[in-house]
Parts: sequence; C-alpha cells; structure tokens
Amino acid sequence: MTRARTALPRRIYPYRVLGMALGALAIATVLAELQAGPLLWALCAFTGVAWPQLAHVLARRSASPFVAEQRNLVMDSALAALWVPLLHFNLLPAVLLIALPAADKINTDIPGLYRRTLLPTCAAVLAGGLATGFAFAPASSTGVVLACLPMLLIHTFAVSHGRRQLVRKVLRKNQELDLLSRTDMLTGLRSRDHWEREVARTLHEVHAGAGPAVLVMIDVDGFKQANDRYGHIAGDALLREVAALLLRALRPADVAGRFGGDEFAVVCPATALPEAAALAEAFRAAVENIRLPQAPDLAHSVSIGIAAARPNHARIEDWVNAADAALYEAKRNGRNRMMLARK
Repeated sequence: MTRARTALPRRIYPYRVLGMALGALAIATVLAELQAGPLLWALCAFTGVAWPQLAHVLARRSASPFVAEQRNLVMDSALAALWVPLLHFNLLPAVLLIALPAADKINTDIPGLYRRTLLPTCAAVLAGGLATGFAFAPASSTGVVLACLPMLLIHTFAVSHGRRQLVRKVLRKNQELDLLSRTDMLTGLRSRDHWEREVARTLHEVHAGAGPAVLVMIDVDGFKQANDRYGHIAGDALLREVAALLLRALRPADVAGRFGGDEFAVVCPATALPEAAALAEAFRAAVENIRLPQAPDLAHSVSIGIAAARPNHARIEDWVNAADAALYEAKRNGRNRMMLARK
C-alpha cells in the first residue's frame, strides 16, 4: 500500500470538517425559516458535526483506507444532495450542495470518482423528495444568502489553497527527481548522461565558431588496489575527496562529471589548451595531498588526459576518445602525470 493511498483520509479530513460545518450553517438557516422538526435538526447535526468524525474513523480503521475514503467521498455527495429536497429546493443552498461536493470529487484526481457519485446523488434527491412530497420553495432570503457565503467563499478558498500546496509539493518532488537524474549521488558531480549532453552542446558551439574548448579525462591511480586493501568505505571516501578537489579547482563554466567507476571527466568551454592544462596540473598536484583516515599510509594520485576540440571531432565520442588516448598514455608512462592528446 503506497504512502499516498494511506494518506488520503488524513488529507481529506480537514476539508470535510470545514465543508460540512459550513454547509450545516446554511442548512440550519433554511431549517429555521421552515420551522423544521427535531428529526431534521438531528440530521443537520449529524451532517455538520458527527459525519466528518465518523468518516475519518471508518477510513483509518479500514484494511484499505484508500478504498474506504472513496466510499466516504461518495457518501459526502449523497448526504449533501439529500438536503436539497429537504430544504424544499431553496435555490442557493441547493446549487452549492450539489456543485461544491462535485468539485471536491474532481479535485481528488481519483479516476472515475465523480461518475460514481452521480447515481447516489440522484437517489438521495429522489429519496428526500419522496419524504417531503417534493415541496418546492426556491426563493432564497437575504439571511439564507448570507449563511451560504461562508460555504461559498471559505470552502472554495481552502480547497484552492490545498490544491496549490499539493501542486507546489509535486513541483518540488519533480525538481528533486530532476536533480537526482543529473547528479552522481556519491561524488556530487554531474551524472554521465547529463555531462555528455553538456559536452555535445559545447562541441556544437565550437563547430559554430564560439571559440576553443577542452576535454579533460581523469583516472584515480591505484583505486582498485586501494578499494581491495582498505574496503569500499575507504574507496568511496577517496572518490568523494577527489571530486571535492575537482569542484574547487574548476571555474563556474566548467562542467565535471563522473564518467565511470574511478574515472572523472571535465569539459571546459571557451578555454584554450594551455589554460586547461594549467588547471589540470594544479588539480593533479592537489590530489597528492589527500590523506584518508581509513588509509593514512596510502599515497594518492591521478592520471590526466587532455584534448582540445578539433574540426575532425564530429561526435562527442571522437573527442572523448582523443582525451582517453592521452589518459592511457599518461598511465603507461608511470601514472601521476598529465598528457596532451596527439594532433
């Protein structure tokens, strides 16, 4: 059972309490004008006070609160509709008692719920009409109009406010999901998919004449051996430290991503090769100073390959391969060094 399904009774409860209480105010005003008997006054009290509490208890104690709350929502509409003939079809209360519950059902976004209320609503009107002989007195006095205004204004505002809060919550969740899809959770760098989109955009701008750009591929030297010797916690800590250093070394326009397990990548837009090489060398030197509590005797380093974007890089794979080739040359030459891609 999902959290949203179990939360439905809790979400509906305050609106039912408010709506039924405001509806009872309008109902009581008409009952006073009709000089109604104690049975109708008791039903009014049940509608405005007892029913919201009973509905909440029934839903919370049900094996399926979501299904039980749907039954309660149908009952809301039927109970409101029952009052239309009992109030002798007094026009303004009649309209509100039919329209507002219908709008509430639509606002729940539960598929088919509104249609399920139609038959009970019609049956309630028919039953109430048979009980009163379909007495008809549609004129709404000033007192009745004033008694209906809180139901019309306060309930409508409350439901609209709740709807707005729900929409804002959904938007926040969507933003969080979007951030998760763009971020590598271990390192805080961009995910590979999102990073590759940035690379594609940068390469397109280079081909359009926007200026030079550089791709930097980084591999953490000896990561597998460190991971095997000191465990995954130490390995993860090393990756986080390297990523943190990388983020501090970069400029605002640079985009860093986690390319693979122990491999990072950076795209530097509007950057000449010497400038990118200087940034990469400073970063490489900084990594040598990393010391992990989990592995205090272990020295750390990175190998780096750098490639400037060239006209023959038709796809991002061509550019990445050029930087990768330089990276593997750095590793073959002893690691802990930076190499530039061959022309």
